[in-house]
Amino acid sequence: MNNQVDNHGRSTETPTNKEPKKGWRKVLELAVNWLSYKNKHEWLEQMRGNMSVVAVFIATLTFEMAISPPGGVRSVEENNKAQKGNILCANDTRLELCPGEAALAVVYPEHYSDFLYWNTTCFITSLSVLLLLMSGIRLSHRFTMWLLSMGMSFTLTTLLVTYRIAILMVTPDPVYSINEKLLSTVLKIWIGLFSISGLLLTLRILIWTINDYYLNKGEGQSKGNNSTEDSTLLI
Repeated sequence: MNNQVDNHGRSTETPTNKEPKKGWRKVLELAVNWLSYKNKHEWLEQMRGNMSVVAVFIATLTFEMAISPPGGVRSVEENNKAQKGNILCANDTRLELCPGEAALAVVYPEHYSDFLYWNTTCFITSLSVLLLLMSGIRLSHRFTMWLLSMGMSFTLTTLLVTYRIAILMVTPDPVYSINEKLLSTVLKIWIGLFSISGLLLTLRILIWTINDYYLNKGEGQSKGNNSTEDSTLLI
């Protein structure tokens, strides 16, 4: 209750406007404050710049790995007369190493197919992030930031998978078997970090959505009740 003085000098009591928040609303407000940023505009500009640099670097790296794959390509040796007739590789019915083609594609065809798949996926996702950043889409929208963050996390994950497949193809089997457990452990740890990061990003956008719906709705109802009480007191 608040004491107020009317026009005749008499003291009147009016009910307070603020109501104690319920437990779940208090927890929700604390979560929103923890997941929010003090200077949102500065943070968005930093995120745009960092994502652009990382996406350009990954796109360049994956493009270079496509045209210069692990293990190299077969060179054209024009001095060797035995290879002059086979330079065009007209016979496409069997798997053979032709000039300008990847050597490991013939040695490890299955692993190389996996390498192409993950390398292409990494290349496309990095270009997709760049396309969103350059399209002028509003980064202040929460779904846009969630989509970009998840896209970058997935891009880094596919880059790690590509790295492991490349290591598998270029490393001798005795050496790879010694370090296989370490590589598998690192990959599992990264997948765990990716899952936690994705969960936090999804949790953030869900909490923001719930906050906009319920807390703003509660404030609207509180303002409506206060206006009704004020009109009653005036009567």
